[in-house]
Formats: sequence, structure tokens, C-alpha cells
Amino acid sequence: MRVFVTGATGFIGSATVQELLGAGHQVVGLARSEAAAQALVAAGAEAHRGSLDDLDSLRRGAAAADGVVHLAFVHDFAAYATAGVTDQQAIEALGQALAGSGRSLVVTAGLAGFTLGRPATEDDAPAASPRMSEQTALALAAQGINASVVRLAPSVHDTGDYGFVPTLIGIAREKGAAAYLGEGLNRWPAVHRRDAARLFRLALEKGTAGARYHGAADEGVPMRDIAALIGRRLNLPVVSKTADEAADHFGWMARFVGMDAPASSALTRERLGWQPTGISLLEDLEHGDYFKG
Repeated sequence: MRVFVTGATGFIGSATVQELLGAGHQVVGLARSEAAAQALVAAGAEAHRGSLDDLDSLRRGAAAADGVVHLAFVHDFAAYATAGVTDQQAIEALGQALAGSGRSLVVTAGLAGFTLGRPATEDDAPAASPRMSEQTALALAAQGINASVVRLAPSVHDTGDYGFVPTLIGIAREKGAAAYLGEGLNRWPAVHRRDAARLFRLALEKGTAGARYHGAADEGVPMRDIAALIGRRLNLPVVSKTADEAADHFGWMARFVGMDAPASSALTRERLGWQPTGISLLEDLEHGDYFKG
């Protein structure tokens, strides 16, 4: 299968490219720069020059592919609503190229934001968010596209991670303490990057139109446990912060550190045969590269 991948040189995208190539697929990655194009070629993929806001380039890439995996997103939390609009327009452009073809389109969404008081399942409706990727993608199923969504855990971990957990480590170093909110019992789901990459491949190959899949191997890691490990590894105190103290300590991360968003992947495992094999988030923090440098 010839697969067009956006975000192909990113943290998750680069692993997904390798997963697809290893399964015998031909991969064409979206490249915003010459450096990105060279990295794709060196990895064994083809490069398609363009960007997330160049809708013509997205349509051309999708039109020439047997399937599409959309991983690119502008992670600018200071302008998250704008990033959401860009993402929605990109998905619609990919859909225009695939309409009526029955080809697969796998779009990335998130598991952050669910506040159900229980693990979210694949059958739960999406949480309210400025990022409308899930709703936009699943609407395309009515246009003759095999469109499905992979909801990723907020922590996708492995060497090279630059997301939420490395940010927490940086904050702890800066503030001289590893912190959590309240009792710290709120939970984050997590998944190893290689397991996430395998899930995207399986969704492309076996996914059904309108389906949602969960990229969560750890159903929910208590924030207090994450803070405790960070504090121990950095030899820093571990402290509780109140909601009023959160913004001062965590900055922009304050909106996320108190979220309780456990998620089940039982239906994903059943429907796609996905079986995570990577180490857990806490094991990765204990034995990985998170505290080097």
C-alpha cells in the first residue's frame, strides 16, 4: 500500500513511518523543509514537499496514495484554537482527495479532556475541545472514505519525548520541587511510542469507517506517582499544590496537571488485535533517558 503520512518526521510520525515500512508499505511523508525531506529519504520513505496549511499539497499527497495517516498538528498551546482550525481544514482537504474512493484515512485525536469519572471507552463521544479532528474525520465516513480515529494518550513516551512529562521534569528542576495537585490521584493514560506506531498501522490496514481506537497501554497513571518518581530521580521534594497555586507552579501546564482522564483500550485490542508490548510510563521514566542531560 502507498501511504501518505503527515507529521512523518515528528516524534510519533517517524516511528509510524518505520512501522509501515517494516510491514512492507511504501511511505510518502509530508516534508516542510529540505532537512525533513532528506530525513525521510534516509529512513527509506519518499518525501512530498508541502505543509499543513498548504491544502493543495495535502490534496495532491492524498490523491496519489492508497491510504493516509494524519499525524501532523501545530502544538502551540498559546494559540490552540487556531491550531485546531488549521487541523480541521487539513483533514477536510485530505477528505476532498479521498471522497468516494473507499480508501483509508486515519486521523489523530486525543484522550485528554474526558471527565467521566471512569475509564473512557472507544464508544464514548469525544470530549469538547477546540481541536475538532475527531468530529471532522468521522463525518468523512459518509463521503465514501474509510475514515477512523486514533485517540492517543496524553503521554506517548520513549527516547526523544518532548511532551508533557519532559515538561513536568523541566518545571521540577526550575521550581526545586516535583508537584501534583491536591491528593494527586488523578490519572493519565500513557502508551509507548512503538505501540502507538503499531496501532496506526493496524487502524490503516484493518480499521472500519467511523471507528474510534484508543492508544492507551497504561489505563491511568496517578499524577502523584509521576511526581514521586520525578522527585526521587532529581533528588527534589515532592509537594502538593492547590488549584490556586497551580498556575504559578506549572504555568501553561496547569490546565492539564489536574485532569483525570483514564482510558480503556479493551475494544481496540479486540477489534484490531493490538497488543502493546512496550514498557510502561513509570518504567520508562525509571530506566529511560528522561533524566539525562
